[in-house]
Amino acid sequence: MEERMDDKKGLAIALEEARAGSAAGGIPFVCPSQIATARIRRDTVALVSSLAIALTQSQAEIAALENAGRQPAHVYRDATMYTTLSPCDMCSGACLLFGVKRVVMGENSTFVGGEELLRQRGVEVVNLGSRECEALMQAFVKEHPEIW
Repeated sequence: MEERMDDKKGLAIALEEARAGSAAGGIPFVCPSQIATARIRRDTVALVSSLAIALTQSQAEIAALENAGRQPAHVYRDATMYTTLSPCDMCSGACLLFGVKRVVMGENSTFVGGEELLRQRGVEVVNLGSRECEALMQAFVKEHPEIW
């Protein structure tokens, strides 16, 4: 799994968005791809549907794909998904469904998601081991254990 020069730039964008989301009361987990950005919101807690809550509050990869709008398949295949945290199984599945071939995460020490599934299906998974991402998530978990 090769780290590229633009990976640090992509992660820097993710961290900036994560900090802004955290300051607004959201989970400090963001997923910018080369085609769209999304941050996790906490303003839909009152939704009745647990799936709708999951999709709007903790699945940033899915939100980024949604924000990208309808694109030709090659756009997704050529995109890199940047995420501050290891993608969960649902988001890993969305990356597979859309044909994303590369996922770059900030860290996976606070949470390990569907990384192995992605690798098994031929997706390049890069872990940058960011202490900033880890500290941001650890602070969130400590401050909001009822959410995490």
